[in-house]
Amino acid sequence: MNESLIHWIDYIIVFLSVALAIGMGLYFTNRQKSSDKYFTGGRNIPAWAVGISIFATLISSVTFLAYPGAAYAGNWILLVQGLMVPVVLLAMIGIIVPLFRKVVKISTYEYFEKRFGFFARLYGSLAFGLGHFSKMGTVFYLVSLAISAFMGIDIFSIIIVLGIAIILLTFLGGMEAVIWMDVIQGLLLIVGGLICAVMLLFLPEGGPSTVFSVAKDFNKISFGPYNWDFKQLTFIVMALNGVFYAIQKYGTDQTIVQRYLTAKDDKSAKKAAYIGVFLSVPIWTLFMFIGTGLFVFYQTGGGILPEDIKADAVFPHFIAAEIPVGLTGLIVAALVAAAISSLDSDLNSLAAITVEDYYVRLKPKSTDKQRLRMGRIVVAISGIAAISVALLYAHWGGEGVLGVIFGLYAIFSAGIVGLFLLGLLSRRANKQGLYIGIAACVLFTAYALLTSTPYSIGEEKRLLLDMGNLNFTHHKYMLGVYSHVIVFVVGYVASLFFKTPLADKELTIYGYLENKKKK
Repeated sequence: MNESLIHWIDYIIVFLSVALAIGMGLYFTNRQKSSDKYFTGGRNIPAWAVGISIFATLISSVTFLAYPGAAYAGNWILLVQGLMVPVVLLAMIGIIVPLFRKVVKISTYEYFEKRFGFFARLYGSLAFGLGHFSKMGTVFYLVSLAISAFMGIDIFSIIIVLGIAIILLTFLGGMEAVIWMDVIQGLLLIVGGLICAVMLLFLPEGGPSTVFSVAKDFNKISFGPYNWDFKQLTFIVMALNGVFYAIQKYGTDQTIVQRYLTAKDDKSAKKAAYIGVFLSVPIWTLFMFIGTGLFVFYQTGGGILPEDIKADAVFPHFIAAEIPVGLTGLIVAALVAAAISSLDSDLNSLAAITVEDYYVRLKPKSTDKQRLRMGRIVVAISGIAAISVALLYAHWGGEGVLGVIFGLYAIFSAGIVGLFLLGLLSRRANKQGLYIGIAACVLFTAYALLTSTPYSIGEEKRLLLDMGNLNFTHHKYMLGVYSHVIVFVVGYVASLFFKTPLADKELTIYGYLENKKKK
């Protein structure tokens, strides 16, 4: 067991935050009388609560730790992705929200089936499931690693206790408990971030003027480099990545689309989406500023860092060394809250797509009670599996077999945004063309990963597949951009070679535009 870095009062605060999650699940458990209630909260949750829940889901504990570390070591370039989200959403949310609320019952990928057939639904739901399952294990591991360092408790114990709390919250209380717990956790996250930012603003001698002066001198508040280069992490790479990230999150991600369905009407759902976006961007910025503030604080001699400390560990060190007793517990509780608010959403959404996309298809005559029971079983199994992945990470240090598994996921789940845009923007696109687009995307993604991923033989590093000048050399963030573009372009062109009826207008943007004209 490691030595604890926090006071016993902070321990109590952290344990109370975990107990609150379990209590919230118990409070809502008697209301979960149907599968629809379990997955959509009765479709009557206030817009402001749904919006805060969206925000809390987007701001994970990885953001809590990674953004300050990135800004401390470099500048604010990672924020460019987040800044693109409101730009894209202002243009699309009015179309996306009514479409999903009209077309799907619970699963986002029901739209994919109505537009392109069952294979598209299968591809979309598997991509979501594999992606979020891998993310859950990573989040469990990273947040448990940080909490273990703070509290001096074995990381394996942290993973198990935190995992059980999240499973109980989701298993018992369903989406209703998830959303109201997200509201509490979202507010806790904001308070924790603001406390740290204010302290870092005023701790250095000279206060805010010193902070911004030093940050300017060291070019810390910058979004560059600005050159047109796809091989390095540049502004253009992050901007393009941000456009597709926004569409993927708000147009194809079950955790977000499912929240549209919890609001009472289209107007409330759109309002919730806007609240989620316009809360997320300032908080992303806040945590970037914390990283810059940390740099200034230690650069100006405000504190002493351990030798060879990694950038991601600077913020946890600051919390343990500089934050007063009580407030430290609040901030560690905010870190726990960030993990819970993203992981509970993943569990409920994984259960929703398993029931709607697979169980109902295999057992079409199943009763609603059986569907509700199956949803809870999936929550429990998914939670236990994610805990197991996190334990493997802790045992192997996050390397080895898991890296191979998640590399395979990247190959076979790419291009989801291209699929969605193809269905939304073109009535001419058909399933035959889409399948060719997906095949091209899978082949390209496999080529790009194999020709850019190194492995070690002794002290020598080699590529999994070395094609010389034909190797994929662009930044890894561009791989996602290219995969979406390939599905869209190849899928559309290939569709022209197959004579099929035009798609139903109501499944495309043209139905939205026609209805808007009538109004």
